[in-house]
Amino acid sequence: MEALKQGADALFILLGGIMVLAMHAGFAFLELGTVRKKNQVNALVKILVDFSVSTVVYFMVGYGVAYGTSFFVGAEELAAKNGYELVKFFFLLTFAAAIPAIISGGIAERAKFWPQLIATAVIVGFVYPFFEGIAWNQHFGIQAWIKATTGEEFHDFAGSVVVHAVGGWIALPAVMFLGARYNRYRKDGSLSAHPPSNIPFLALGAWILCVGWFGFNVMSAQTLDKISGLVAVNSLMAMVGGTLVALVMGKNDPGFVHNGPLAGLVAVCAGSDLMHPLGALVVGGIAGAIFVVMFTLTQNKWKIDDVLGVWPLHGLCGTWGGIAAGIFGSKAFGGMGGVSLSAQLIGTALGVAWAVLGSMVVYGGIKALMGLKLSAEEEYDGADLSIHKIGATPDREASW
Repeated sequence: MEALKQGADALFILLGGIMVLAMHAGFAFLELGTVRKKNQVNALVKILVDFSVSTVVYFMVGYGVAYGTSFFVGAEELAAKNGYELVKFFFLLTFAAAIPAIISGGIAERAKFWPQLIATAVIVGFVYPFFEGIAWNQHFGIQAWIKATTGEEFHDFAGSVVVHAVGGWIALPAVMFLGARYNRYRKDGSLSAHPPSNIPFLALGAWILCVGWFGFNVMSAQTLDKISGLVAVNSLMAMVGGTLVALVMGKNDPGFVHNGPLAGLVAVCAGSDLMHPLGALVVGGIAGAIFVVMFTLTQNKWKIDDVLGVWPLHGLCGTWGGIAAGIFGSKAFGGMGGVSLSAQLIGTALGVAWAVLGSMVVYGGIKALMGLKLSAEEEYDGADLSIHKIGATPDREASW
């Protein structure tokens, strides 16, 4: 029976890892559809190469930083218990690799290729797993201190804060250091249109992310005996709540409609194992509103050129999710309880502060040493030709 349980757990978390791996295709197509046509190839290449760099760095360094596990032992030892520790690494790697995938959308269309890969290595090797270990592995006694102070530990079941808020808040200083795309904001203060290249691909990316998210959330139980149908239904309700609110507030704009469900899913991650489905619906709806309002403000009023709106989507909706778990996870709002709003505020604030600090050091250092941004000429030609020497449809672009 023990061998059967070990095999079932290994398969369970492996399937979760595969589903979250598929989400990276969602990140790729969401970015591909949102950027201009001359940057589509770059969007696809960045996500795949960022994932590859993340895998090596997280295997060698990051997983050990977070969980104290080293893979520098014999294969026989690694294969123990059906290789569960290895597939757990695979599953958590897909979370870690989501950080550079999130950042990629914010800095799209004008970031240098190799400096961004260096940033990916540092972020996945240290910045992200340092906070991951605090939130999910009791590092430095911070969770114990939060519990002693508030009565409960900081609760983040599937990463509203650990993954999404951290990724989104890392992206914000990166976007600021990089600056806007050339001619995005004219000297007279007007906004130059940089329309999406392909709405169907944008929608495809959103759909892939939505489907994979059920692996992201449900499989965060990590063993089969802890699986919860409540997590699945809460994810569903938050997804549709975000969609419907974004539809109305975004005035039928397809970009808002297809990012609405993602906003809802980001927000529900932290408390998806605690909330009542109606609470999850409200949490998702509020997240959809946050995305529409804040994306409009950042792009149009504050002139922060966050191309895919990753700070509003992941940073702010993830922050809301961490706080919402303390509200809608409580028994007063129909939740299961065992969570404290003050603990959620402390844990969320720590995650945001660490993300901003880490980003400023990493991207500020890289900007000073080697620069972050393509030249005006390279950006005008597009990242596809400037970096990869080929466009998305080379047969149509050939000159005769």
